[in-house]
Amino acid sequence: MKWTQVKVIFEYPDTALAADLISDVFYDLGLSGVVVESPEMSPEEGWGEDALPLPEFDSVSGYFPGNAEGARKIQALEAGVRALGSRTGMTTRILHQELDEEDWAESWKAYFRPEKISDKIVVKPTWRSYTPGSPAEIVLEIDPGMAFGTGTHPTTALCIQMIEDWLVPGQRFLDVGTGSGILMIAAGKLGAGPMVGVDRDSVAVDVARQNLMHNGIGPEAARIHGGDLLDCVDQTFDLVAANILSEVIIVLLDDIRRVLAPGGILICSGIILENRGRVTEKMAALGFKILEVREKEGWVAVAGRLADP
Repeated sequence: MKWTQVKVIFEYPDTALAADLISDVFYDLGLSGVVVESPEMSPEEGWGEDALPLPEFDSVSGYFPGNAEGARKIQALEAGVRALGSRTGMTTRILHQELDEEDWAESWKAYFRPEKISDKIVVKPTWRSYTPGSPAEIVLEIDPGMAFGTGTHPTTALCIQMIEDWLVPGQRFLDVGTGSGILMIAAGKLGAGPMVGVDRDSVAVDVARQNLMHNGIGPEAARIHGGDLLDCVDQTFDLVAANILSEVIIVLLDDIRRVLAPGGILICSGIILENRGRVTEKMAALGFKILEVREKEGWVAVAGRLADP
């Protein structure tokens, strides 16, 4: 199968904001991951010897299947980017490159390296080497494959940080929109009890299962189902995480009481800053006490505890 890489090169005074706005156009079309490049990018610990040269331009790239549906989405993306340019004054240029599936699956790996998510947690791509800084450090090994989800996006980092802060060892954990399985791996290594993950993408379900096994978390500790939101969930959990789009979180909240144990905690991420109020207000209206709100690079994560009925 062929794939098409679509790269949006942009010029704008606030490059971080521009990258997030363009990424949102990709995400609105169903992509679960993008590659953001900048001539200024540099990891905290410096580049390794195998690093690629820095890119010449700021850009955001995504990958679409080389079929009619992919072509339709590319047209929608181009329209969305044009509308964004008209609204903000951002200058953009769009490039296309056709790739074979195996090239698609490998081409973006050069851009991901170990990343420190918190003082205690590091996300490490499986194809990179990393030496923990201390015996207490928790390393999450991830190969996102076609599901993406490496932990480098602010929404994922915020969600992992909140899971670290609010999960009590032994608690039952549900991940809605599992992707690569990274949140389940974090919860498992932080001592979660039985875990369940749900994703409507069959590729993500397979990738998440492989990543969990690679991290020593077997099916007896974590089960992953294919399904939409909570449709296939028939039990309750002490902690539920949902790193998905704001609009989907709003829909999820209508059914969330069914799967949250009394006093259970919901962690929502993937919320753009301007939608923060919509999410927190609906959570409060449904009986949640807002425990914490965190922001990073224009993204928001919210933790709330469900009051007893």
